[in-house]
Amino acid sequence: MVVGFEPSTVPGHLGRLLLAARKGHDLVYVGGCGTGWSHELSRELRKLLEGMVTKTPAVALRRKGAVFVDPVLVAEVEYRAWTDDWKLRHASFKGIRPREDEATVFELP
Repeated sequence: MVVGFEPSTVPGHLGRLLLAARKGHDLVYVGGCGTGWSHELSRELRKLLEGMVTKTPAVALRRKGAVFVDPVLVAEVEYRAWTDDWKLRHASFKGIRPREDEATVFELP
């Protein structure tokens, strides 16, 4: 699930997606994804996410400069591994889908 983003140093662009997975009935922060999109897609994603901004984060996370969004989108990412504390390692963006299309959200054990 996309729960937020970090703005890029390039105005109007996306720096990093903030991602979460399910653990029981809750969402838990599992890391970020800062690669895998084109220059144009970066702008489009940023614009899309800015329309979903919320003051209440869906996960317990404090990051300077983070912008939190309603968790209504599922990011498709490719990654190399999970760390021992359940964070994504080397995540790369592959696509994004609305949550209501029955997209599978990763569940932590």
